[in-house]
Amino acid sequence: MAVPVVDPERYESQLDAKRERITAQFARFSPPPLEVFPSPPRHYRQRCEFRIWHDGDDLFYAMFEVDPADPKRKTVIRLDEYPVAGERINALMPVLREALLASDTLRRKLFQVEFLTTLSGEALVTLIYHRQLDEAWEQEARALQEALNVSIIGRARKQRLVLERDHVWERLNVEGREFVYQQVENSFTQPNAAICRSMLGWARDVTCESRDGDLVEFYCGNGNFTIALAENFRRVVATEISRTSVASANVNLEANGVANAVVARMSAEEFSEALAGEKSGRRVAAMALDEHAFTTALVDPPRAGLDTHSCEQLKAYSRIVYISCNPNTLEANLESLSATHVVTRFALFDQFPYTDHCECGVLLERRETPAHA
Repeated sequence: MAVPVVDPERYESQLDAKRERITAQFARFSPPPLEVFPSPPRHYRQRCEFRIWHDGDDLFYAMFEVDPADPKRKTVIRLDEYPVAGERINALMPVLREALLASDTLRRKLFQVEFLTTLSGEALVTLIYHRQLDEAWEQEARALQEALNVSIIGRARKQRLVLERDHVWERLNVEGREFVYQQVENSFTQPNAAICRSMLGWARDVTCESRDGDLVEFYCGNGNFTIALAENFRRVVATEISRTSVASANVNLEANGVANAVVARMSAEEFSEALAGEKSGRRVAAMALDEHAFTTALVDPPRAGLDTHSCEQLKAYSRIVYISCNPNTLEANLESLSATHVVTRFALFDQFPYTDHCECGVLLERRETPAHA
């Protein structure tokens, strides 16, 4: 993968190209005009990971560029700064490097550094090694943690040393409301906080008239959408397969005072079976699905999109909010969903500027008369 070249002067033109591409790709679904949400043109990622490249007595942050003609050939790209990353990460990069250069204990067999930061400046740094970590490492890492005002985690094979805590707290202001999110190291969070705010605001807007119904949510992660949308519905039932994310989602529900939402650990396939009455058990009973009147479904699937069975099940809901990180699988899913639903809102979120990646949001509402297959 090529390292993005950050050039604020060409940001608008690259965004226009994405707008034209997405508009053309989905034209046959007759969506309304595309709503486009731009990213900050620089310093937009709140989390990044870098390889550490050792060159004699020197070391530096590195990424790799793969030769398209020969994928086995990679070029090492030295990074003394990274304009893609947030300002806090860029401020930490040189001082952390200097500290590593000055300590044989901290630098020895270090091969990767991961940063997780927030808009308010909290920072978590994970140092990953090809050796086991000992008391000497922990002593120097604790001193470094204090000097840099960060939290540090050390990782090695079958080893994870959390010196203070394994998470940061992100605070996102959306439509005058502040939502707080515990974001845990090594678990999924939205990398572009500004775009995350736009996504939450858009999702709140398209569901603002849903207070007489309940929301069912698949792939809820750490409760990113669950928390922001809860007040738009009577009740919310959300599921996620990752144990870490479910635990974090429940912490976030409590931190935001959300009392009308339940997050359960269950795969999308299992949840679909439970909704269809094909699965029972303690976890299913705890969700009390029979007591809900689900009018809206929210899905935020992985890049592979939704399987055929999930698409068929979604057709049972009056409204579908589909957040997609892959326009191609979204397009394929809309082929099925458009038989019963029509696209009434359509958005492009520029999560990853200067790349081909596009994040989309679609609101589908049930047709009065189903379209012919």
